[in-house]
Amino acid sequence: MIPKRMNEYLRDHLPETAIQNRTKRDQGFCFLEFGYTDEHLLSRLGITCDKLGPSMVACVWDEESPLDIGGYLVVDNLSMGKPSMGGIRMLPDITPTDIHNLARGMTLKNGAANLPYGGGKSGIVAERGLSPEVHAEVVRGFARLIRRYQEVYVPGPDVGTNDADMKTIAIENGLDGAVSKPADMGGNRIDEIGGAAGGVVIALQRLLEIMPRLTVLPQFANLKVPEPEDLTVLIQGFGAVGAHAARIMGTRLPEARTIGVSDLEGYLYDDSGLPTDRLFEMWKERGLVTNPYYKETVADKGFQHTTKFSTDANNLLRESAFCMVPAAAVFNYLGVLPSENASMSVDRMGEWSVIVEGANTYSPDPNRKAARVRMEQIVYRQRGVMIANDYLVNSGGVIFAAQEHVIRTPAHLQIPSDRIGNRDATDRWLKDHAAEFSELSEKRLEAGDAYREKIIRRNMTELVDLLAADSDMLPCRAAECVSLRRLSAKESERTAADIMIPIPTIKVGRKLQEAAALMVEKGNNFIAILSPEEKIAGVLTAWDITRAIAGGMSDIEVEKIMTSHVISASPADTIIDIIRELEQHGYSAMPVTDEGKVLGMVNSDLLAQRYLLPLLQSQETS
Repeated sequence: MIPKRMNEYLRDHLPETAIQNRTKRDQGFCFLEFGYTDEHLLSRLGITCDKLGPSMVACVWDEESPLDIGGYLVVDNLSMGKPSMGGIRMLPDITPTDIHNLARGMTLKNGAANLPYGGGKSGIVAERGLSPEVHAEVVRGFARLIRRYQEVYVPGPDVGTNDADMKTIAIENGLDGAVSKPADMGGNRIDEIGGAAGGVVIALQRLLEIMPRLTVLPQFANLKVPEPEDLTVLIQGFGAVGAHAARIMGTRLPEARTIGVSDLEGYLYDDSGLPTDRLFEMWKERGLVTNPYYKETVADKGFQHTTKFSTDANNLLRESAFCMVPAAAVFNYLGVLPSENASMSVDRMGEWSVIVEGANTYSPDPNRKAARVRMEQIVYRQRGVMIANDYLVNSGGVIFAAQEHVIRTPAHLQIPSDRIGNRDATDRWLKDHAAEFSELSEKRLEAGDAYREKIIRRNMTELVDLLAADSDMLPCRAAECVSLRRLSAKESERTAADIMIPIPTIKVGRKLQEAAALMVEKGNNFIAILSPEEKIAGVLTAWDITRAIAGGMSDIEVEKIMTSHVISASPADTIIDIIRELEQHGYSAMPVTDEGKVLGMVNSDLLAQRYLLPLLQSQETS
């Protein structure tokens, strides 16, 4: 059966026939998949298709597990390369829409970071507060479900999952089946080093250097960048990103003061600066800091203590500081309309000069994008608050994680096939190779550290330069331009092998009626005719069949009317090569072949729907 929460959601949003007819089963595992041509069904799931994606949406579950194991996977865009990369979020109310929003953020994040990976994300539908044993079993079961998609998706940790969970997945699916693994697997220990949080601090440091360039804009005419000792910071969400950001701030900007932090239980504020080292240790031990710190340090001193505490966490955004770091798991930390349910309305926000977004705030949903524009029109354009958008800032996590694929695991360090799925046997094997994995981990850590510094500083430079050059541009649009430049550059390098789709085939000697039935079955008006040696012999279109039937030739072999002089693409042909070839010969489709073997096909619809817009956008933004 479909897990209860998934079942309720899917049956509320999809026709029963779609669920029944499209679900594929394999030994108890169930896969309900949609592609970009299923726009009408995806819209019912709350997913808006556009020129970037999604490439694939999958609802997956184990109908035989007593633990209700299931969730969603979205591969949004593969322009930067395969596989897509993005974390697994584990929450009880996660939906396909949420996962698509996050996957789109990964498309832009990986693009901005110039990583050779597409944007993807997945989510496990599971209750909070599971015992460690049940949690591990749910993750293990989900690993088996997504094994089917290893060619196009590799997971990392996200809200509700961690590096230990990635180890569980790697034991099930192999070392390359997950990123952000523990150091004993050669991973980068992202939980410990604060990969995304470090990017927040790097972004702030670079902005302090280059924000004076914005004084050419009227809203920044009076901008004053503070001296190091006068730099103040607020952090909304003292969690995995916020806590590490405060810790790293203390090292890289030691004179700066973190004067306010919030979590689920409230917020702390002290104009003289909060003890971030103590708060960080408290967070590691307890997870929450504001209420415990208040009870242990502030409460018994009453008004004599300079630290203020409130149980309303959102009111932190009414305080003032030079920099605000939104690091809580909320999309709209600031809103204009009451219906947006933002953490704070823009008319009540504090006085800030810069916002550095540590949390994921991007959404491709048209309504949310409109809300974002409304917010930036007031906060950025009217009030002169610089906004460093999330996917340009918090890509440190995926940058470190990606090193586990960029710097390949040597063949002799891959988990032996007879130990895959066996934790005890794998742990013993890992222990035997501990020294080599430690060396590999350090190498990847060093590479990630250098690359993060380079990329995020560059992103901030490009963002500020775009804004300074165009007074009408908002940060959200400028950030998209930064990412689209990378995506379109990679897009122009993509080949037929990257973009081709399956092509129906039929052998010579078969009747025309069989070819027509095949076209109907596959929903394709273009098929390849194969020789007895399985090589390309010709192609046949729906128009060819229609013309033959109109001429009374319905009971003939396909080779009698096929086009035997075939123009085909090679796997290495670029998109530009393909477009030129189609235009030159006046064709709308052609097969992709290698030494006569048919690999797939490309057509004008595929190019128009998926690949031409990024190329055009690259011309707009270059």
